[in-house]
Amino acid sequence: MTEPTILVVGTYDTKDDELSYLTGVIEAQGGKVLTMDVSVLGDPKKPTDISKHQVVEAGGSTIAQAIAHEDENLAMQDMARGAAAMAAELYEARRFDGVIVLGGTMGTDLSLDVCSALPLGVPKYIVSTVSFSPLIPTDRLPADVQMILWAGGLYGLNSVCKASLSQAAGAVLGAARAVEKPDRDKPLIGMTSFGKTVLRYMVDLKPALEARGYEVAVFHATGMGGRAFESLAGQKAFAAVMDFAPQEIGNHIMGSTVTAGEDRMTNAGRTGTPQLVSIGCYDLIDIVGWQPVPEKLAGQEIHAHNRLLSSVMMTPDQRREMARALCDKLATATGPVTFLLPLQGGNEWDRPGGVLSDPEGLAAFIDELRSKVPANVTLVELDCHINDPAFVAAALDVFDGWCTEGLI
Repeated sequence: MTEPTILVVGTYDTKDDELSYLTGVIEAQGGKVLTMDVSVLGDPKKPTDISKHQVVEAGGSTIAQAIAHEDENLAMQDMARGAAAMAAELYEARRFDGVIVLGGTMGTDLSLDVCSALPLGVPKYIVSTVSFSPLIPTDRLPADVQMILWAGGLYGLNSVCKASLSQAAGAVLGAARAVEKPDRDKPLIGMTSFGKTVLRYMVDLKPALEARGYEVAVFHATGMGGRAFESLAGQKAFAAVMDFAPQEIGNHIMGSTVTAGEDRMTNAGRTGTPQLVSIGCYDLIDIVGWQPVPEKLAGQEIHAHNRLLSSVMMTPDQRREMARALCDKLATATGPVTFLLPLQGGNEWDRPGGVLSDPEGLAAFIDELRSKVPANVTLVELDCHINDPAFVAAALDVFDGWCTEGLI
């Protein structure tokens, strides 16, 4: 077996010692290394495999132009564009098997673009002084990126930062050796949901779709799950999507930090992927359970899911706003869209007599959705609850029809 090659990316003019240490650890463990310099002003102690000139030119600029900005932010954005393009090109040519990028805030900004340019299954490691920080927006994070805090590494090597760097080097090399990349032999269905306590359709849908010859990936719609879902939808990885848990959209428009980003529920439509959509937990706004309730949501009923996560019940007006947001997003779709609307509710807790039952709020949502549904969306109203067998039967009926028509 040929040993993996790891692409090592960083500003070699200021972090040559740290990057060389990373390289040494990878090589000492039997791995190979391809080095990429993303510096602007200075030069590495010895030439890298991919020079800063090659990098910036891949993004349509030059080092002279980057320097002429007289702005470090703009210059590094030139380098980021080039590094992302160069990484994608090198991976397409099978020049490397995994990537590790080192940096502070500037390097982290660039690293997110580099990792986002690579497909799911390519080991991606970012060693950063701001790993896990709220500075990093969820919509910049690739579906399968790994981050390691570069502890004590702001200026020069020491025993503390070597502990981080050596672990990162071993992690990316081990991942490149062990990774089982996605199987493309079966068409993939992307589905959003929550756990069986609140949503249950996937329990019956998954085996039914698998019996039809499809693979099913169910994404937990709590921010990062939706981010991964959108990332893959944007790569046209799905034969179809069953986006039945759109709660992250409500989180986003209501200002919650539990968000999958502005582009939630747009990437499948942008790529023409057939979409089945519904209302799982549409009426709840997830918030961080250990933080104060946002002022905008103060006074609304709250369901504490656990110590990490709480859910705020939407008011009727907020549900109308949610309906409009869903319709606006789906109106941009270029492929077929069917909206399954279960008239009896969208999560186990909102059934009649349930702890979160709100007939007035549900009626407001349904009314707004009916009035705003765009012409490109087929609205199918179902006299059932989203957790009833009738919902699963309706979803499979639409799916089977699309297959018969050759849309899937």
